[in-house]
Amino acid sequence: MPLVEVRNLVKVYHSDAVIFSGSQAAEVRAVNGVSLDIHAGETLGLVGESGCGKTTLGRMILRLIKPTSGCIQFDGQNVLRATPAELRRLRRNMQIIFQDPFASLNPRMRIEAILSEPLRIHAEEAGGQRLPQSRLREAAAAMLGAVDLDKSVLARYPHEFSGGQRQRIGIARALMLRPKFVVCDEPVSALDVSVGAQVVNLLKRLQREFGLTLLFISHSMPVVRYLSNRIAVMRQGEIVEMGAAEEITSAPTHEYTRSLLAATPEPEYGPSER
Repeated sequence: MPLVEVRNLVKVYHSDAVIFSGSQAAEVRAVNGVSLDIHAGETLGLVGESGCGKTTLGRMILRLIKPTSGCIQFDGQNVLRATPAELRRLRRNMQIIFQDPFASLNPRMRIEAILSEPLRIHAEEAGGQRLPQSRLREAAAAMLGAVDLDKSVLARYPHEFSGGQRQRIGIARALMLRPKFVVCDEPVSALDVSVGAQVVNLLKRLQREFGLTLLFISHSMPVVRYLSNRIAVMRQGEIVEMGAAEEITSAPTHEYTRSLLAATPEPEYGPSER
């Protein structure tokens, strides 16, 4: 059984828009009948142009956005029918890494408090007792080590770090509860190319070490091809093609997938660089 099952997921937004001579309610289908499976331990790459509905789909799977219709199963449990208490328990196993590494971190909280917060909220200790500060600090320091940051940063604030360091902190926060499934919502698009490559390699290593299942959202086909086992291509709210990463990138069947691959820049080398 897949860890995540999505069936006929739809998200419709309504807004008042002036159309020609009158005012009418405009309907926008951000996600239109998407179905997909994500198996335990794999990385499913979700690729498409900006505005095609990738982020909306990822957040609906976590129920951060309420779908208009459809079904979402996580580890055999219906996410959309979960009570608040059940959803709270599900949150331990479903986390997200946000696109903007600065906006996703509270600027008034020190790194120690940011990383400790998930443990406090979910009452890690049996019986719901509050964890001692020393244990929280130890857990936060250990996770910082996992993302290649020193424990000395625990006393600092988010604005004191570079974009790549902040994203590592965001990754550490997402992994504090040792989740099974993580949505990576374009985690490298706001970073320099070299720093983004380091973060992608970090995610690849962490997936292996923590046994993670990833939904990796991006508009970059090369990044998705490198990190993913399978790729789903999204256009205007629909999945137009899905399959093994090697098959999708070497022999795409849909015209839109071919256009995405054709738009990927190829490096140019001088005679002395070949």
